[in-house]
Amino acid sequence: MPSGMPQIMNKIPNISVPEGKKVYFASDNHLGAPTHNASRPREKKFLEWLTMVEKDAAAIFLMGDLFDFWFEYKTVVPKGFVRTLGKLAEIADSGIPIFYFVGNHDLWMNGYFEDELGIPVFHAPQEVTINDTLFFIGHGDGLGPNDKGYKRMKKVFTNPFFQWLFRWLHPDLGVRLAQYLSVKNKLISGDEDAKFLGEDKEWLAVYSQRKLQEKHRDYFVFGHRHLPLNISLNETSKYINLGDWIHYFTYLEFDGSTAELKEF
Repeated sequence: MPSGMPQIMNKIPNISVPEGKKVYFASDNHLGAPTHNASRPREKKFLEWLTMVEKDAAAIFLMGDLFDFWFEYKTVVPKGFVRTLGKLAEIADSGIPIFYFVGNHDLWMNGYFEDELGIPVFHAPQEVTINDTLFFIGHGDGLGPNDKGYKRMKKVFTNPFFQWLFRWLHPDLGVRLAQYLSVKNKLISGDEDAKFLGEDKEWLAVYSQRKLQEKHRDYFVFGHRHLPLNISLNETSKYINLGDWIHYFTYLEFDGSTAELKEF
């Protein structure tokens, strides 16, 4: 769909992967952290990855925290990231579907990606069938046991009244304050999410096990943990965490039958 035409989706349609095509998943770039200048080499690397995958992508899933902070005022969005936004618009305009899931750093998306880039945005986990393989996907924040401090904080972040109050701050002040807190607060910054807890204690793996009691899914794919993980839940289901683009530069590649974590 051309840029400038909004894409509003309540559900991701089934995706067919033609021979020679692949579906890609990536998460947790945190562009802008700890500063814009410091993150530019990582942004350049991500752009190189996008240029690579667009050659054979049937679809691209961006699973949240692309930016270390994002807040949409009615007429203002955060400064920067023009190369990334331009590249995403170019890929979407070429006909390759891109799906975006908000993370804990970019909860406040409200139409810009849909209206300007033609990229649908999802605020909750979704199921999607890709070549008869059932995926359950989302950013992963606030799911399962643990993450209790962030769950309390998320209630504040998503409260319409507090969002309304924040919009009354001048963007120069509001964005600077939010960027400072995003880097300094470990609950927001993700520093607490980079320690492996063990397969039986990884809370997104525990969450996935619980979801399996409802119905079978082949893959559970999340970000947020900042660790590349591939954990078997049973003989036919796996939990995969995408890692990040700060330390690992990892992504998931699905060729229509097999999902594989790779490093760029």
